[in-house]
Amino acid sequence: MVFCVVGGEDLKDAHIPDCDLAVFGFSCLGEVDYELELEGRSEKFEEAAKLSKKYSCGLVAGCKTLSRGIIRKSVAAADRGKLLGISDMNHVLDGENYKSGAGLGFYRINGCNLGVCVENDLLFPDTFNALALCGCNAVVALLEELRDSLPPLVIRAYSYLYGVPVIMCAGKTAYFADPSGEIATSTQPVTLFEVSPKNRYRLVTTRTRGIFCGEKADY
Repeated sequence: MVFCVVGGEDLKDAHIPDCDLAVFGFSCLGEVDYELELEGRSEKFEEAAKLSKKYSCGLVAGCKTLSRGIIRKSVAAADRGKLLGISDMNHVLDGENYKSGAGLGFYRINGCNLGVCVENDLLFPDTFNALALCGCNAVVALLEELRDSLPPLVIRAYSYLYGVPVIMCAGKTAYFADPSGEIATSTQPVTLFEVSPKNRYRLVTTRTRGIFCGEKADY
């Protein structure tokens, strides 16, 4: 699969090269008010879906969603003209003026099981563990900006530990972490990453004390 990461381009002016999935940062959609969307006074989600149809690809885009004064950090997902859903950030840290969401972003896009990780959720290993257990072929992480050097290190570790390729857009910088432990970085306006979405497995055995179900323990 070919992933295209677009850092700071406005959605209306975007040109997407040939790819399977286009990843847009938070600046392309900006703030999206659900009430205005439902009333037809705003069409940002529709624009995202139309763009995915125009270029016949999947699309994920970061945004801030507003609902009756509640603000969330979110990611919109579309596939060839159809809006698949909106996934919200689940973990809100101290002092942040956001509302936490619930549930994980998991989508079937262009034949690929895709997991979505939003901003702070990157700091919680359970997020990636759950997505890997759900059978994700790849995970896309979206950050509004890169505040420190931790996120690239984290996605490299997650990709290696859970055997899942990770594509990250942080501000205007694109990253790709491979399960082999390699990581690539680009500050180009548009970056293409070729990803082999293969889930890698290794047999792991362990001993657990208890849970004998009436059988004699074998020490």
